[in-house]
Amino acid sequence: MLTFNWNIEAMSPSQFKIADYIEKNLQQVLLSTEQEVADAVKVSIASVSRFWRTVGYKNMKEFKSSMVSQLQASPAGKMKKGISMVENTQAFPYHTLTSSTHHLYKTIEQYEEEVFQKAIQAMVSAKSIYLYCPGPSLGLGELMKYRMSRYGIDIRILNKAGSEILEDVIHFTKEDALIVFGFIRLLKEAQVLLDYAKQIGYKTIIITDQLVSGFSTKADLVLFASRGDIREFHSMIGPTFLIENIILAVGAKNEKESVQRLERISELRGRYGHLLPR
Repeated sequence: MLTFNWNIEAMSPSQFKIADYIEKNLQQVLLSTEQEVADAVKVSIASVSRFWRTVGYKNMKEFKSSMVSQLQASPAGKMKKGISMVENTQAFPYHTLTSSTHHLYKTIEQYEEEVFQKAIQAMVSAKSIYLYCPGPSLGLGELMKYRMSRYGIDIRILNKAGSEILEDVIHFTKEDALIVFGFIRLLKEAQVLLDYAKQIGYKTIIITDQLVSGFSTKADLVLFASRGDIREFHSMIGPTFLIENIILAVGAKNEKESVQRLERISELRGRYGHLLPR
């Protein structure tokens, strides 16, 4: 995986956008001018010029040189070439398949084994797991709840909004874990949930499509899943891939008990199948 080492604390909101755009479109950036980057992110060229110095480079040329050096030792370039070979088809399903492959690749490109395992351990160790999954991420939360409940895990979706969410927050303990889906931005409710963790001490995990953001330091752990550029259709292929791997990894932590519970479901289906057909 490429190393960017952004100095997040020194960044302005515009520089967060620039950094996120670069990480998601590095190959294109390496062939772009500062003006083209500015146009893509919708900031001034002066903002792009100041950005390089903020993140530790003299200018864009030095940044490009650093990235090229890393890419030469990385399989990323070869993988990207393989994907780009099928980009020009006019058939819609093939175009979607290409896009999905790209999102899966970008998700696994940013995968960090240590962070992922810490997140799994936090979930397995938690007394209760709370999911904040607003909007389109609700389906991902429902998938996690449905699958992980089978393991005997107490996992709950936070459905309330506004001040009503505090009715659930009062039940949080330091033995719990909170998973926040923060795509594009964090809603006010998510900000409250993450802030309250500082007082209570429960573990917090953000699942996001932002590689660089102002909220990446607000949680104990951050997991990335690609959904595409902010200006295009947001795919859930990457997040679903991540969630399915989380479900499998959690089950593997207590494999014997997990398998026993799943076998029990099969037994009950066999016993009551005539009354409760699938």
